[in-house]
Amino acid sequence: MDLELDGNVALCTAATSGLGLASATALAQEGADVAICGRTESHLHDAREQLADAGDGDVLAVQADITDRDQIEAFVEQTVEELGALDHVVTSAGGPPSGSFLDSTERDWYQAYDLLVMSAVWTTRLAYPYLKESDAGTIVNITSGSVREVIDDLVLSNSVRRAVIGLMKTQSREFGPEVRVNAVLPGAHETPRIQELVEDAVERGDYDSYEEGIENWSDAPLGRVGDPRELGDVVAFLSSARSSYVTGAALAVDGGSMRST
Repeated sequence: MDLELDGNVALCTAATSGLGLASATALAQEGADVAICGRTESHLHDAREQLADAGDGDVLAVQADITDRDQIEAFVEQTVEELGALDHVVTSAGGPPSGSFLDSTERDWYQAYDLLVMSAVWTTRLAYPYLKESDAGTIVNITSGSVREVIDDLVLSNSVRRAVIGLMKTQSREFGPEVRVNAVLPGAHETPRIQELVEDAVERGDYDSYEEGIENWSDAPLGRVGDPRELGDVVAFLSSARSSYVTGAALAVDGGSMRST
């Protein structure tokens, strides 16, 4: 299936690893020019190389902290200046610290809000004028299954990420018909974070090997954790004309592990 993304320009925040990078890679493989940002120069270099190998489009990799509005603005403006347009935005962010409600501090809450919510607010507000002028404008927010079903010891993610869904639903109504806005709700995927958690579990003696650990990490009906590319493919689809009548949707990509509707 041709997703008709050849020559489009996609901006992906926090996309030097994990699901953000997987999404940027899927877009690059579909022919899009891709701009990514991240905080660590070495990670940016590796991600740039991966994206350059993935497709024939241009790649822009910018060092930026998504909790800083000025740096996001510079990233958006550089993308438009160097790649010539902006058609698609994918917002991604690392997870806030784990912990219970009583263990979290007020500072933890403010930092989580900037990381998960304000980064999406700033990125989409600054990108909107360009997306509106595009014939293919889309926004896809990468959130978490925790916006529907809470996860133990992740109070910050459980609580704060839900604001992104409210933002997405509101923007889908305010930005239509020129710009479509959707979200994906990932379950467990074999990202560097999951790999680290499984390796820690092996060291504790919970599993005899990494292979055993990753095989048993998810209780999804499909019987495995996801490949990050599987999430990336959904993001690329939602960014494409093939999903032209889909907006305001929060789509679980979790192998069926979510029990709620």
